[in-house]
Amino acid sequence: MTRAAVLAAGGIVLRQTEVPLVAVVRLRKRNEWVLPKGKLDYGETPRAAAEREVNEETGHDVSVHEFLGTMVYDSRGGSKVVHFWRMEAGREPVRELMRDVKAVEWLPLKDAVERLSRGYERAFLEQVGPIALSLVNAAGAPVDPLAEPALLEVIEDVRDRRNFLQRIWDWFVNLT
Repeated sequence: MTRAAVLAAGGIVLRQTEVPLVAVVRLRKRNEWVLPKGKLDYGETPRAAAEREVNEETGHDVSVHEFLGTMVYDSRGGSKVVHFWRMEAGREPVRELMRDVKAVEWLPLKDAVERLSRGYERAFLEQVGPIALSLVNAAGAPVDPLAEPALLEVIEDVRDRRNFLQRIWDWFVNLT
């Protein structure tokens, strides 16, 4: 069975202090620390979804800057493709956190990498975090934003390796 990849978007969200801080969020359901991100709504561009999801998960309005890269990994529903932008957050939250998020922490890059629960997210932030920080610290030199990534239409030969009971359980869990 071939499944289309789930498309998502998020941000490496920075807050300017003497030592720049990176946002990580704690999910209520699995009690994991992750980068703020989420699935695209129907008809939504990845950039717009990234801004919306980060606002919902961190409670902060953000300004969206350069495209930083794409992370692809296997999740319960198949492959997930997540596009990330560098973002800057205001000092104070402007809204309550969405109910799926238990907490937000603002940490120096090294601590943020260590706090993340998922190895692939730690590796991604370890690679793109210094790039995001260097773009902020570029002494006011303008940086041309990278183009938004093209939407993926089909990823062929993605197989669902879950057994029948796992698929039924995942279906049931997603209903609640």
